[in-house]
Amino acid sequence: MNNLLYNARKIFLTPQFLIFVLIGITNTLSCILLSGLYSGLMGANTAFSSGYLSSLIISYFLNCFLTFKKNPCLPGFLKFFVSYMPNFAIQSVFVFIIYNLLKLHKLIAFSSAAIIGVPLTFVLMKYFAFKK
Repeated sequence: MNNLLYNARKIFLTPQFLIFVLIGITNTLSCILLSGLYSGLMGANTAFSSGYLSSLIISYFLNCFLTFKKNPCLPGFLKFFVSYMPNFAIQSVFVFIIYNLLKLHKLIAFSSAAIIGVPLTFVLMKYFAFKK
């Protein structure tokens, strides 16, 4: 148990994780904003997917330059994209449940979905997408 706590602290109590979280907040806000804008043109679920993809592109460049200090490249973007797939699946389910089943406002659904999965995504980014 002590080893697990030590490893978690070593990963998550770092300036790198703090920068990732700040970029995640920016990514979350851009996803919510873009999803909201797109929802005027399409259904809420499609708008969320489109907003998510748009904000993912922004997030890739911010993470390259600020979090992981890597040059952007197509293979790196593809790894980044794959790393976000579990997060996207979880968030899409949240949007479906909150918006479609619970009938709450679409921005509540987008916001709730966006705050899920940060630690999982960081680990995937650190050890897969931006692995040294």
